[in-house]
Amino acid sequence: MLNLTTEQRNPASAQVDTLSARQIVDLMNSQDALIAEAVARESENISRAIEIIADRFRNGGRLFYQGAGTSGRLGVLDASECPPTFSTPPSMVVGIIAGGQRALTNAVEGAEDNPDQARSDLELHHFSSKDVLVGIATSGRTPYVLGGLKYARSLGAATVGFTCNESSELHPLSDIVIAPVVGPEIVSGSTRLKAGTATKMVLNMLTTGAMVLIGKTYGNLMVDLRASNEKLKLRSIRIVAEIAELTPPKAEEILLACQGEVKTAIVASLHQIDAQAARELLTSHDGQLRAALPQQ
Repeated sequence: MLNLTTEQRNPASAQVDTLSARQIVDLMNSQDALIAEAVARESENISRAIEIIADRFRNGGRLFYQGAGTSGRLGVLDASECPPTFSTPPSMVVGIIAGGQRALTNAVEGAEDNPDQARSDLELHHFSSKDVLVGIATSGRTPYVLGGLKYARSLGAATVGFTCNESSELHPLSDIVIAPVVGPEIVSGSTRLKAGTATKMVLNMLTTGAMVLIGKTYGNLMVDLRASNEKLKLRSIRIVAEIAELTPPKAEEILLACQGEVKTAIVASLHQIDAQAARELLTSHDGQLRAALPQQ
């Protein structure tokens, strides 16, 4: 374990208990500045993973995250934010944490040490060869995550490993390994810190990149959002008004006629067709709004 970067002592924080609050902030900020560089070094592997995920989505597959502790919580968080942001069904991106729902807020003793449970958890979701599994283990050796990757690979599913160590046990089990080496933590072994931040950054890239590739945005506008609250409702109106060049009241009227579907409302307005015809036009263009718009 001592050869794992994530478990080593950080010389920069060897005397952290003698520092003032401001000094602790400055120290942590200087260490956090290293994270983006570590993630950037993994750009090629992240890009390949995004392409695989998007391809699986296009062919009816799903994305699964599986991890324990902080890693599991971050996977669940990223998955839970996809439906409101991209109007995806909850089953399209799934986060699974060792120990189940209770582990989101409380440590579940020994959950990460059970590789067989990972298989059982995936089976509950009918995980198949069409899907892709991202196994998140900053140490690269969590038995629960290794068990999930082994099972996914046995089915012929795509496997992506995430770790913050250069070489690990998940490497041979993964088609692609994303390994931003962020260095030892301020508090030795506390991978909720730099490693956790790197994890969040990469997961943001995986889902956002894949969603963009399958047509969930128009430019940088989230045209497939689900207006589940007042903020998102107002955003929907602004997006339709901007792209279709409508007044906000008119944009709201068309959105209502299209059951709140932003892309449908835009296509219906610009083509002067009804909601169902707009949906069919979008479907014929694989959901890509830009391709479904009138050509200039």
